[in-house]
Amino acid sequence: MPTIDRHLTPEDLAATMREDVRRGLTASPKVLAPKYFYDGRGSELFEEITRLPEYYPTRAEREILETRAAEIADLTKARTLVELGSGSSEKTHLLLGALRDVGSLERYVPVDVSADAVEWAMPGLVEAYPGVEVHGVVADFERHLHLLPTEGPRLVAFLGGTVGNFEPDQRAAFLAAVAATMTPGDALLLGTDLVKDPARLVAAYDDAAGVTADFDLNVLRVMNASLGADFDVDGFQHLSVWNAEDEWIEMRLRSRRAQRVRLDALDLEVDFAEGEEVRTEISAKFRQSRVEAELEAAGLRPTAFWTDEAGDYALSLGTA
Repeated sequence: MPTIDRHLTPEDLAATMREDVRRGLTASPKVLAPKYFYDGRGSELFEEITRLPEYYPTRAEREILETRAAEIADLTKARTLVELGSGSSEKTHLLLGALRDVGSLERYVPVDVSADAVEWAMPGLVEAYPGVEVHGVVADFERHLHLLPTEGPRLVAFLGGTVGNFEPDQRAAFLAAVAATMTPGDALLLGTDLVKDPARLVAAYDDAAGVTADFDLNVLRVMNASLGADFDVDGFQHLSVWNAEDEWIEMRLRSRRAQRVRLDALDLEVDFAEGEEVRTEISAKFRQSRVEAELEAAGLRPTAFWTDEAGDYALSLGTA
């Protein structure tokens, strides 16, 4: 029978959101965490984004998995596949199938902050992989890595380029924390978007159809619903900006006018000047040398580096 460990409750998530939003909106400049895009509507909008012509990362990562999953399975021969931020577990089927084909797969551990996502994915996984233990975990992968199943050898997958949403110091701490849970024979499979023409990067986060703009603005709707806020969504404009010095994309919301917003759940009022910007996401872009240096700094040995045919995106394998 499949099992679910719950290290995170709805109350935990609500308390963390209150803390994050208070800290972010009282900072200078103001910032919001990208994880708060994702209510039901936000998740649907992101799925739509992954199908847009401008947004290549999802297609590129899938191309690599389709061509390299057998090689990844042969290199790792993992008994346990742990996926951080598993969501719908859709792309993971390529890894699961390859590990099953080499005869090593015994266990799949989808890890997500969303209990709904884990619960929704599990029945299909159980049906698709008879004999494989499906052990779901509802957890914050920045806080609960030490509580995840450890039966090895493990392949820990962190896909989607999500590691690029971390500030450099935060990313270093996260990678070191992952490495600290690994023992010889374990491996980390890391998805990273690569540096390329800034015009393509900006377009990937500001599509012509306006879907990404709607997704960015959704963080305001989430705060209205969850924190009793009174953001006027039409009072803000989405921006996508390439930061050449840090080699990352910044998504921002710009206030169209001077305005004051009340957040009842925080007993907080926040003023926005006309033209003031709130950063809602960074998405760092990488070079091979940087990925390998960061893996080494975390205590992992870079073992393989694969890109799609166009060289837009990479999957890296780091071993303990």
